[in-house]
Amino acid sequence: MNYQEAYRKLEQAGQTHVLRYYDSLTEKEQREFLQQIAETDFSVTAAFKQAGRPVQKGVITPLTAMQIPEIETGRAGFMEKGLQAVRAGKIGAVMLAGGMGTRLGADGPKGRYDIGVTKPVYIFECQIRNLLAVVEEAGVWVHLFVMTSDRNHDETVDFLKQHDYFGYEEEYIHFFRQEMVPTTDYNGKVYLEGRGRISTSPNGNGGWYASMQSAGMLDLVHRAGIEWLNVFAVDNVLQRIADPCFVGAVLTRGCACGAKVVRKNTPDEKVGTMCLEDGRPGIVEYYELTDELKNTKDEKGDPAYNFGVILNYLFREKDLAGMLDQKMPLHVVEKKIPYMDEHGSLIRPENPNGYKYETLALDMVHKTESCLPYEVVREKEFAPIKNRTGVDSVETARKLLEQNGVSL
Repeated sequence: MNYQEAYRKLEQAGQTHVLRYYDSLTEKEQREFLQQIAETDFSVTAAFKQAGRPVQKGVITPLTAMQIPEIETGRAGFMEKGLQAVRAGKIGAVMLAGGMGTRLGADGPKGRYDIGVTKPVYIFECQIRNLLAVVEEAGVWVHLFVMTSDRNHDETVDFLKQHDYFGYEEEYIHFFRQEMVPTTDYNGKVYLEGRGRISTSPNGNGGWYASMQSAGMLDLVHRAGIEWLNVFAVDNVLQRIADPCFVGAVLTRGCACGAKVVRKNTPDEKVGTMCLEDGRPGIVEYYELTDELKNTKDEKGDPAYNFGVILNYLFREKDLAGMLDQKMPLHVVEKKIPYMDEHGSLIRPENPNGYKYETLALDMVHKTESCLPYEVVREKEFAPIKNRTGVDSVETARKLLEQNGVSL
C-alpha cells in the first residue's frame, strides 16, 4: 500500500488524523506504518456508538446441566467414546495465551508467571502437564494450538522452546497470533501509540478461530483430521484439557458444543451463567442476571441458573467454519489507553479515556444449535489466576494445586 492508497482508506473511515506525523518518520517507519494501515480493519470503530447501551438479550430460560452424579454413572461409556475420538486424532486443543502478566505485577506473557514456592512452577507448565496426562492416557499426541498476541508472541515461543515445551512433542505445538483491532477515543477516533503506530488491542476471546484462519492454522486442522477444538483460557491451572470424559459426554448427547461449568458459590458470583436465549444455548453475564432469574428454581428446588462457565469449551470445527461468514457481535469496553497527543508526547491516562472492541466466546456458544453444560468439581478443575492476592489469585490457586497433589 502506498501513501495515496492509505490516505483514501483512512479518508473513507474518517481517520486521516493518524497520518499527522507521517512526514517525520524514516522511510522504514513509513513502510511499516503503511503496512499496518493496510492490515487494519477500521470498520470496528463504528461500534463506539453502541457504548453505554444495555445488551439486548432475548428470552432467557434454564438449560439443564449434566451434573456430577450423572457423569459418574456414565463415566465408563463417556471415557471409552472420548478416548476413541482422541486416539483417532479428532480432538485438538487451543490455548488462549495472548495476555500479559500485568495484573500479577510481572512483565511478559501471563503463562510465563512462576507460581512455585520451593521451585519454579509456571502457568504454561501447569497447562501442558494437564494435557500430557490425557496424552499418556490415550497413547497419542494431541495437536496444541497456542494463541499469542503481538505483545507476547516472541517471548512465549522463546520461553516454551527454552523449557523444551515442558516435555510436549514440538511437532504438535503450533503458535499463532491473535488478530488486533484499533482502539479509539470516545468519538471513535483511532489513537496512535507512536508517531507511526496505530494503537491496537486483541480482538477478544471470541476472535480465536478467525485468528487461526488468518494464520493458516485451519489448513493444518483439516489435514490432521481434527473435528473438534477444545478452547481454554491459559490462567486456569487445574483444568482438564481434551478431557476424554467431557468429549465422550458431548458426543454421546449429540451436541454441537460443550461447556465445562462449576456450581456457583453464590447467585452473584462473577461468572457467566449457562442458559437458553430464545431457545438457543447462551451465557448470561453475572451483571445481567435479574433478581427474578436469581430466584428461579428448578424442579428439584435448586437455583435454575446455578452453573457458571470456566472458559473451557468444546466446539465442532465445521460449525466454527460456518461462523466465519457471520458477523460476530462487538462488545465495547471502556479502558485506559496510552496515546500520542497533538504534540507527539506519549500520555498514560490515570482514568479511562476510550474504547477497546472485543468479540466474546460466549457469542460463539450462542451461534451453535445445542450445548452440553458439563459440571466439573470446582476444587479439582477451577483455579483461575487473575490477581496476585484475594479472589481468583496466585494464593488461591496455590492452595488448590497443593490440595490436588501438585508439588510447588
